[in-house]
Amino acid sequence: MGYPRSFLRLLVIGFSLVALPLIGALATSAIAVDQLANRSQIAVYGAVQATQSSRRLGELLTALERGARQIVILDDRSLLPAYESIRAQLLKMPAQFAELPFDAGQRADLDAILRGENGIYEALSNPRVGRSALQVRIGQFGELAEHARGIAAWSNALIDREVESMHKTAGNARRLMMWQMLALVPVLIFLVVGFAILIARPIREIDAAIREIGDGRLQAPVAVHGPADLEYLGGRLEWMRQRLIDLEQQKNRLLQEVSHDLKTPLTALREGTQLLTDNVVGQLTTEQREIALILRQNSLELQRRIEKLLDFGAIQFQRLNGEIRPVDPHDLIEEVARSQKLALQAKELTLETKCGEVSVRGDPARLRTALDNLLSNAIRYSPDGGVIRIDAIRDGDCCVIDVIDQGPGIDPLDRPHVFEPFYQGRYRGSGPVKGSGLGLSIVREHVIAHGGSVEAVGANGGGGAHIRIVLPLAQRKAAA
Repeated sequence: MGYPRSFLRLLVIGFSLVALPLIGALATSAIAVDQLANRSQIAVYGAVQATQSSRRLGELLTALERGARQIVILDDRSLLPAYESIRAQLLKMPAQFAELPFDAGQRADLDAILRGENGIYEALSNPRVGRSALQVRIGQFGELAEHARGIAAWSNALIDREVESMHKTAGNARRLMMWQMLALVPVLIFLVVGFAILIARPIREIDAAIREIGDGRLQAPVAVHGPADLEYLGGRLEWMRQRLIDLEQQKNRLLQEVSHDLKTPLTALREGTQLLTDNVVGQLTTEQREIALILRQNSLELQRRIEKLLDFGAIQFQRLNGEIRPVDPHDLIEEVARSQKLALQAKELTLETKCGEVSVRGDPARLRTALDNLLSNAIRYSPDGGVIRIDAIRDGDCCVIDVIDQGPGIDPLDRPHVFEPFYQGRYRGSGPVKGSGLGLSIVREHVIAHGGSVEAVGANGGGGAHIRIVLPLAQRKAAA
């Protein structure tokens, strides 16, 4: 999917899309609650009005019956106006009941009450109707009261129906909000996870590029996919990578030129010392031979350092182009131990090895060089008669190789820098030749080329340096 032009706009869009479902859910819930409140208000008002009207109707019928009986018992038609005033209130009742949801039965009861009362009123108003006939008419108030009780019962049923309706409305609102919540949760999770991925992806790519550049792995180009401002930042990192590659190539060319310029006089120096030690120009005295041997030894050491400089420059950006095959660390350790046998004997050092059933995939020559440099360092810093231990064991999907000596160890302040080129630690090893500071740098480059890692572990129980190499197993590489 396409990204917006700026990282800030991406954040705003993400927060907006996450907030919109929440706002919609809140609006829907507010509407449902408002409908429930309106329905409750209407129900309460209708129930109160129905109750009051039904009770008022019963009271009016009772008052009319009392007034009618007074007229008949006293035989006094002058009380008729009082009856008529009450009757006027009864005639207003249909208007009040018209606002209520009457069904056919209740309307029939109300009409029966009005017709029956109207017949009683006509009898009371007619002077020709005798007393016995009026008593019969007044007896009809009992039937009218039954109709009034029917209307009252309907009012109670109306209240019950409205309460049940409010329960249903509340239940529907509750179910609506619950379904909204259930539907909202996966939507929010999808949006949050989706935008987290979109936001984290360019940041993760930038972080990976910075780590690669910081570790000196400059082979892969920097590619950042995201907003325009982050892609611009990725472009600047790619420019930095190219610039570092150019600088490294210039450094390598300089090393090659300097090394080539040094080889010619170095070759003449070696040939001259060889002629002197072979007595080609005449027999040398003991002192002269000693000086010639010192010159020869130092010329050899100088050649070794020049070759190490060239090797270091060559492996900086070199991929694994040699023989890549499964390698047994036990065989590598045995080869390195044989090559360092004289140096071990010179300091009376004991080499202890422990190798499990493990195999790595890589270039045997480069792995051998890495182990040889580590063992050389251990010999240089170990005290006479000490012990050097090399362990190669399997740890999950990795092979862990530990090289441990009993020397002064690595100062905590030096530990983050010991793998930097030409770095010299605070402790100096013994021996006639000073180290170049490239041994551990070459180890690091070889290990990284195999997809592994190397670190200086804290001091072990007996003191000394502890260098750990972690390499992927041959099985995992093959599966990949």
